[in-house]
Amino acid sequence: MKISYNWLREYIETSEPPSKIAQWFTDCGLEVECLEKHEAFRGVLEGVLAGKVLSCKKHPNADKLTVTLVDIGRSKPLTIICGAPNVEAGQKVPVATVGTTLYNDKGSFEIKETNIRGQISQGMICAEDELGLGTSHEGIMVLDNKTPVGMPAKEYFQIEDDWIFEIGLTPNRIDAASHIGSARDLAAIINHHDPKLKKKLKIPSTDDFKNDNNSLHIPVEIDDNEACIRYSGVTISGITVADSPVWLKNRLMSIGLKPVNNIVDITNFVLHETGQPLHAFDTDKISGNKIIVKRPPAGTTFITLDEEKIKLTGNDLMICNAKEPMCLAGILGGTFSGITGQTKNLFLESACFNPVFIRKSSKHHQINTDASFRFERGTDPNITVYALKRAALLIKKLAGGKISSQIVDVYPKPVKNIRITFRYDTLNKLTGKVISKNVVKNILNSLEIEIIREEKDQLELSVPTFKVDVTRPADIVEEVLRIYGYNNINIPEKINSAIVLSPKPDKEHLQNQVSDMLSGQGFREIMNNSLTNIVYYENNHDYSEDQTVKIVNPISRDLSALRQTLIYGCLETIARNINHRNTDLKLYEFGTIYKLKKSNSHNPLDKYAEKTELAVVITGKKEKESWRTGQSNVDFFDLKNHLIHIVNKLGIDKTDLQIDETGHYETYLYALDYKLDDKHIATAGKISQNLLDRFDIGQDVFYASINWQELIDAYSRHKMRFEELPKFPEVRRDLALLIDEKISYKQIELLAYKTEKKYLVNVNLFDVYKDEKIGKNKKSYAVSFILRDKNKTMTDKQIDNIMQKLARACKDKLGAEIR
Repeated sequence: MKISYNWLREYIETSEPPSKIAQWFTDCGLEVECLEKHEAFRGVLEGVLAGKVLSCKKHPNADKLTVTLVDIGRSKPLTIICGAPNVEAGQKVPVATVGTTLYNDKGSFEIKETNIRGQISQGMICAEDELGLGTSHEGIMVLDNKTPVGMPAKEYFQIEDDWIFEIGLTPNRIDAASHIGSARDLAAIINHHDPKLKKKLKIPSTDDFKNDNNSLHIPVEIDDNEACIRYSGVTISGITVADSPVWLKNRLMSIGLKPVNNIVDITNFVLHETGQPLHAFDTDKISGNKIIVKRPPAGTTFITLDEEKIKLTGNDLMICNAKEPMCLAGILGGTFSGITGQTKNLFLESACFNPVFIRKSSKHHQINTDASFRFERGTDPNITVYALKRAALLIKKLAGGKISSQIVDVYPKPVKNIRITFRYDTLNKLTGKVISKNVVKNILNSLEIEIIREEKDQLELSVPTFKVDVTRPADIVEEVLRIYGYNNINIPEKINSAIVLSPKPDKEHLQNQVSDMLSGQGFREIMNNSLTNIVYYENNHDYSEDQTVKIVNPISRDLSALRQTLIYGCLETIARNINHRNTDLKLYEFGTIYKLKKSNSHNPLDKYAEKTELAVVITGKKEKESWRTGQSNVDFFDLKNHLIHIVNKLGIDKTDLQIDETGHYETYLYALDYKLDDKHIATAGKISQNLLDRFDIGQDVFYASINWQELIDAYSRHKMRFEELPKFPEVRRDLALLIDEKISYKQIELLAYKTEKKYLVNVNLFDVYKDEKIGKNKKSYAVSFILRDKNKTMTDKQIDNIMQKLARACKDKLGAEIR
C-alpha cells in the first residue's frame, strides 16, 4: 500500500520529516518497507517556462513549419520554429528553453539551438506528450491566457516534490488502508509523544451536500442480505466527462495510479482517501432503471471492464439491472455499464459487502483490484454515505451536473459499534509493565475508541466499526501498545522457564538422523507443495478420488486438492530436473499426506486423516561418469538397500520385516510391501511406464514410500541393543539349492533363521541360475551362511552339523535339492 506524504498532510498538520513519520508508522504496526522520493514528472519540467506568442509567419523554406517570435520574460524574445497546426499569435504556451531535458515514454532528449531549413530555432513550443503530461500530439498545449509570462511550468502545473511510504499492510490493519486511516494513527502517535499538541484529523466536510432535484431516481433491491450488508447510491445528471485537473492527477500518480477521466479519478481518489471503494454506472445503460444486488445462476456469462469473458459460479455476488449483471460486486465493473466520454448521467455506488463472498469470487476468477483488497478484509459499513457525499460533491465541482435524487440507502441490519469490557490488569499482565491509566485513555481517545464508562480498574469501550478486527480485550491491548510503542516495553532481567517433558521418541531428532544419513549417501532433500492437481486422482485405482480432500476455492486447478501421496510431487520434480538435463537423481522428502475417511462423528474434523510419509526416489546412473567406474543404471535392489539402511538406522533388524508383493500395479510395474508386526511400513518398487509417460519421463524411476509414523512407533517398540565386539571368528559355508521357481529368497532366509537361532549370523543370496537343463520351472540359488559362536571358536563337526540341519530343513520345507 502506498501513502503520499503531501496527501497525508491534508488530514493532519505536521512538519515532521518523512523519515521520522516512516519510523513512527513502523513502530505502530504499519511497517514502511520503502520510503522514496516521488517526482510527478521526471525532471519536474525544469527549464520549461510560460511564453507568449508575439507573431507567427510561414517558414520561407517549408510549407508546414511556422516561424514564431515568443516572449518568455527575458530581455529579447526567442525565435522558435514550430510544426504544430494550432499555433497562433497571442497564445500562452509552454516553452522548453535551450539546455532543457524533456522526458517521455520513449526516453529523453535535450533541447538545443538548431538550424531548421535555414532558420535558427532557440527552443521548442511543447505538446502534451512532449512534456510527459499525456499522450496527445495533435498540437501544442495552450495555457490559460492569464498565465504570467516567464512562469515556470512546475508552478503552473502545480508540480510538487513528494515522498511515498510503501507500507506492508497486515490483514488485521485494514482500518489504515487509506490516507485518513493512516493519518488517524499518526495523530495518535503525535498526541502520545506530546499530549499538549492535541492533534485532530481534518476530515473533509460534506455539509454542502444536497440534492438539486429528484428527476432521476433509481431504486435498489438487495436479494441477498447475507452477502450485501449495505448498499447506498445517488444519481448525478448533466455531467461532462473530461480530463482531471492537475492536482487530482498528481495525487493519483503519486501512489502509482494512472489517471483516466474526472469521474473514474474521483472514485479512485475517494477510495484512497477514505478506504471506501466506489463505482460509477452510466444510468443510460441501466436496463429497467433498477439496481438489483443478487447472485445470478451458475453459468451466467459476464464480460468484465477488461473485456474478459467469465462464467459465474452461482455464488458470485453481482450488481445487476433488470436484464443482466453489470458489475462483479466489490471487485470489477463490466464493459457495458462503465463511464465513457459520452456519459451524461451516472449512478454512484457505495456499498459494504460480506468479505467471505468477495474473497471467494476474487480467488476463483483470479481478479485482484484495490476494491477487492479492501472488501476481502472488511470495510466500514457506516462510512458508505459519507464517501458517497464526498464523491458526489467532487463530481459536481469537477464535472458539473446536478444531484438528481435523494441518497438511496438500503441497510437491512445496521452494524453497531462493538462493546468491550477492558481491564487494566489485562494490559499489565500481557505487557509485563504497568502503564498509566491516563496514558491508556488518551491513546484510546486518539484512536477514536470511545470510553463509555470507567469503573475502578476497568473500562467499558465502544469500538468504531472501521476497526473490523478489534473485537476482544486482547485486541485493545494491541491497539494501546501500537501507539505506546513496543520498544518501550522493558526486556526482563530474568528468564522464567518450566521443565517440559518432551514425548519420546523425539520425532524431529529421528527425522534429522535419517535425513543426515540420506544426505551423506548423496541424496538431496526436496519439498513439494501439499496442494496438488486433482486430475492425478481421477480414475485412479491406487488412490481413490473419493478419499481426496478437495479445496473449495482453489487458486488454480494445479492446486485444487491436498495430496494423498508424495509420489506425484516427486515425479514433477524429476521431470523438471530431466528437462534441465539433470538426469541422475537421488531424492527424498518428508511430507504430510491427507485423506478423507468415513466418520459418523459430529466433529467435522474427524472425517479428515493426515500422516507423515517419507519418500525415497532414485533414477539415472549409479555413479557420475568417470574412467574409473562403469555406467550402470540404478535398479530396484539399490532402492531396497537404501530402505534397509533407513530401517537399520532406527534400530530395527531387517530380519523382523515381512515382505509381500503389492497390489499398486497402476503406480508400480512391480513392487514389494514391507510390514513389521503385521503393520505396513513401506512400499518399494519400479514406477510403471504408463505413469512415467504422464510426466514425460523417459527413464526408469524407483520409488519407496515409507509410513514414517508407523516406523517411529516400531522404533519405540524395538529397543536398540548394544553388544561388545565378537572375540571369535565367523565361518562361511555355502549351499547350492535347486528349488521351484515360485520359492522366494525370503522364504529361504526366514527358514534359515528359524532353523538355526543360536549360531546363524547372516544369510546372503550371491548367485541365481536359470536354465531348462536344470528342469522346467526350476532355478538354482547359491546361498551363503555366516556362523559364529560367541563363546569359542567353532569346530568343523559343529559347523557340519549345523549345515546338515539347514540342508534338511530346505529339503523338507521347500522341496529343495542340494547340488
